[in-house]
Amino acid sequence: MMPEINAPAPAPLPDVTPGLPPPAAVVVMGVAGCGKSSLAQALGAVLGWAVLEGDDFHGAQNKALMQAGIALTDADRAGWLDALAVELSGHPGGVLLSCSALKRAYRERLRHARPGLRFLYLDLDEAAAQARVQARALGHFFPPTLVRSQFAALEPPTAEPGVLRLDALQSPAALREAALAWLALVPRGPSEPNEESTP
Repeated sequence: MMPEINAPAPAPLPDVTPGLPPPAAVVVMGVAGCGKSSLAQALGAVLGWAVLEGDDFHGAQNKALMQAGIALTDADRAGWLDALAVELSGHPGGVLLSCSALKRAYRERLRHARPGLRFLYLDLDEAAAQARVQARALGHFFPPTLVRSQFAALEPPTAEPGVLRLDALQSPAALREAALAWLALVPRGPSEPNEESTP
C-alpha cells in the first residue's frame, strides 16, 4: 500500500489578516502625490465599485487654507472625516475611497463608520512626493510647499490590522494586481492585460 502523503497547506497571501472576509470597503491612503486616486480609479474600473475622491469632500475653508500654504490641523480635518465616514457607511456595496488618512485616529474614525474596512497604504519617500506634487501643481489646490507637513503628520499604518503596504513607485499595473491579490477579489469579467511601465 502506498504511504499517505500529506501535502503542505498553501501559504497565505502576504500581509493578509487571517479570518477577514473579502472586503466591500477599501481606503487607498498615503501622502500627497503617492498615486492613491489613480489606484482607486483603476481598482474601481476592474471591480465595478463606487470610487470616492477624498479631496472632493473638503469644505471651501479647508481648500482655501491649503491653497494659501497653511497645513490643516486635526480640528480642520474633523468635519472632512465625518463626511467621509458618512459616505463609507452609505455605500453598502463595494466602495473605494482615496484619502490621505495620515494619522491612526483618522483611520479609526473611518473604521468605526465601516467595520471591516481595509487600507492600501501607498508608501512614498518625501523627495518623490515633492517631485510628483510639483509636476501636478498647476490647477491643483494642494501646493508643493505642504508636502513636508504631510510627512510630519504621517503615522504609518503598517502595524495595524487589515493594511497592505505598497511601494508607490511600482507600475500602475503592478499596484493594481498586488491589491487585487491581497484583497482576494475576482474582477468582473476578464481581467485587463498587464501594462509594462517603468516605476
